[in-house]
Amino acid sequence: MLTVSLHGIKIHAPYGFYPQEHKLGNDFETDVDIWLPDQQPWPFADYVLIHQTVAEVFSRQADFLEDFVWQIHSALKLQFPDSEKIRVATRKLHPPMPGEVAWSQVCYEL
Repeated sequence: MLTVSLHGIKIHAPYGFYPQEHKLGNDFETDVDIWLPDQQPWPFADYVLIHQTVAEVFSRQADFLEDFVWQIHSALKLQFPDSEKIRVATRKLHPPMPGEVAWSQVCYEL
């Protein structure tokens, strides 16, 4: 099995649960791993296509990380139908809450 990964895709977007997040925005980071079957010819997954998919999903309005993760995963599954598994993890960096928090994260793999 071949794993193709693109990690640390950073996007600043005006999304979040709280009204101030829609004004100030948040910094998000996404990791994608795609497991492809070992076959001939050797499988190929275009990194640019993965990045474009993440950016396109973040161009749509959503308030929850779960929404972004599900939409990214669903879009990648359509683009890579032979994949054996896809893992998408999206983090909100420094979420607005008391104290110092590095990130909140939602991860989905199937």
